[in-house]
Amino acid sequence: MTDQQTLYSLSGKRVWVAGHRGMVGSALLRRLEIEAPAALLTVSRDEVDLRDQSATREWVAKERPDAVFVPAAKVGGIHANAAYPAEFLYDNVMIAANVIEAAFRVGVEKLLFLGSSCIYPKFAAQPIAEEALLTGPLEPTNEWYAIAKIAGIKLCQSFRRQYGADFISAMPSNLYGPGDNYHPENSHVLPALIRKAHSAKCAGQKGMEIWGTGTPRREFLHVDDCADGLVHLMKGYSDEALINVGSGTDIPISDLALLVMDVVGVEGDLSHDLSKPDGTPRKLMDNRRIRELGWTPAITLREGIAHAYADFLARYA
Repeated sequence: MTDQQTLYSLSGKRVWVAGHRGMVGSALLRRLEIEAPAALLTVSRDEVDLRDQSATREWVAKERPDAVFVPAAKVGGIHANAAYPAEFLYDNVMIAANVIEAAFRVGVEKLLFLGSSCIYPKFAAQPIAEEALLTGPLEPTNEWYAIAKIAGIKLCQSFRRQYGADFISAMPSNLYGPGDNYHPENSHVLPALIRKAHSAKCAGQKGMEIWGTGTPRREFLHVDDCADGLVHLMKGYSDEALINVGSGTDIPISDLALLVMDVVGVEGDLSHDLSKPDGTPRKLMDNRRIRELGWTPAITLREGIAHAYADFLARYA
């Protein structure tokens, strides 16, 4: 981004990353270090529960950040969303509402709220443009999380419309990379595949089983690319409309599983557990708007999977 395109500079600012211990929050901290902020602010959930309005208000009023990134969220895959619908809805609504409202109360200069591609209708036209929001029913397997994220988007839009607050929202595609969740039941598809492939390799198995038919197509973005895109938007985007952050390409789950097997070093064929759901048939986001702002991802899927597997080995194996 050129200086002429920079609408907001992070240099010399107090920048809060809400949810800094998560995968996206950690990546943002790594990326923001080169922006020369006056301070990078963080607070753990042990210190402040962002679901608690009073505690959140008190901490924000004390620290008075100039800019806020909001990747903080309770996240998980299909199983987790189905098993804990109340927590996925309540926790994420409260986090979004409390952080956004507290930021407004202290006069934060700019805020970026991180949504999710699951906010879009299950059968939205592909690639999914930002205008598709609220034009059809959601995918039932993650509607609780999606509704909470939509509430956060609308909060940013409403504070902007009513008070002129410079609050924006970004929608990343499926993220993966260092700091991901590899839980055998509650993880997203790519880390779940990495864990399965590693287990198969360690057991000397030939092949690997995946959920469903393997035909759904998904788009993936390395979390370090996502962090770079979010900083790009914080500096150069200011509008009520949400904006997609993605790679612009997708891949069938079967092909993704084979790629993971190849990176991990597992031979053999795929088998399918057809008792498990496929989820949305396809989810590719239209990323033309962020590309027009001068941003593109830099990490290939194979390179990113290798990076993620190295992180898995370092933390879990």
